[in-house]
Amino acid sequence: MGMARLAVAWATVGAFAWFGKDWLGDLDRPLWALALFAWLLVAIFWCAFGVVHEAEELADLLGEPLGTLVLTLSIVVIEVALVSAVMLGAKDAPTLGRDTMFAVLMIVLNGVVGLGLLVGGLRHHQQSYNLQGASAFLSVIIPLSTLALIIPNFTTSTRDGTLTTLQAVTFSGFTLALYAVFLLIQTGRHSDFFQEEGHAARGRAAGAEREGPEGETASAGSIVRHTILLIANILPIVLLSKSLATILDHGIAALGAPSALSGVLIAAIVFTPEAISALKAIARNELQRAINLCLGAATSTIGLTVPAVLAVGLITGQTVVLGLKPTEMTLLAVTLILSTLTFSGLRTTVLEGAVHLIVFFVYLVLIFSP
Repeated sequence: MGMARLAVAWATVGAFAWFGKDWLGDLDRPLWALALFAWLLVAIFWCAFGVVHEAEELADLLGEPLGTLVLTLSIVVIEVALVSAVMLGAKDAPTLGRDTMFAVLMIVLNGVVGLGLLVGGLRHHQQSYNLQGASAFLSVIIPLSTLALIIPNFTTSTRDGTLTTLQAVTFSGFTLALYAVFLLIQTGRHSDFFQEEGHAARGRAAGAEREGPEGETASAGSIVRHTILLIANILPIVLLSKSLATILDHGIAALGAPSALSGVLIAAIVFTPEAISALKAIARNELQRAINLCLGAATSTIGLTVPAVLAVGLITGQTVVLGLKPTEMTLLAVTLILSTLTFSGLRTTVLEGAVHLIVFFVYLVLIFSP
């Protein structure tokens, strides 16, 4: 299955590299445009599931939190590639980065978390997790999302939610610095915050049983193999992102759909496989892994997409609008407060899941009826 996936993906890359210019120049035919979109969507989705599979294999070898960190970083790399491809396209897209980041936060923090807690509560009644890890995630998500998506609306140097060059450079630096500190905490001295209680001790005991030159060689070889396969699944998505972005841009303009829909579609395409992985973990009563995936995705999205979008804007001279609209700022504030309340106790129930889902449904309605 893995080799078949890669063969189809790289064949698609080759086809679009050779014929893509002619194919994408004939998008005025609706059926042709739909066929190309379906082809690219299937190829990208299939590769995205391959990324999740290889990342999960690495997670078993590396353990938490490194396993989920590999997956979230891989997914965010794909997101940044798609957003950058649209921004570097022919049409100016000043709000795409903002819309995509906001969509990721709403989909992950409300949609996936809400559905996961609802399913987990119905199946397991109450689920436990490591409170310190969730608190660490939120302590980074709250300031970074506020800095990126709210503060630009209230600065006086510029208008319409944009930043000056000085603000863009310094804010990007602050964002990367805070995210780097978080990664050091997550993978270093406080890695136990992101594991189930008792998991670290069990992991050390299991590791002691596997010690030995042969075991170490086999483990190292597996890590290298799955890392190569992970990269081989990511690269086709990155290479096909510009073609998909061209079709998305043309389709939304032709249909007269809301501009925010482009960001929603990118977020949905990128994070669906990871969302499925999180929901499977919750069904297995592994809430901590699901939290690492969901809150880690939100943290990585803000920490990496903001600098990338601002960098593209500065390099190309495009206007980048980061500030959310008043309704969206309200939804973001409600989401952050609700997330803090949800992950302030040691156990979760169906109620928290239902509330998150309601907020997510309100977000969906407001996309088409702002």
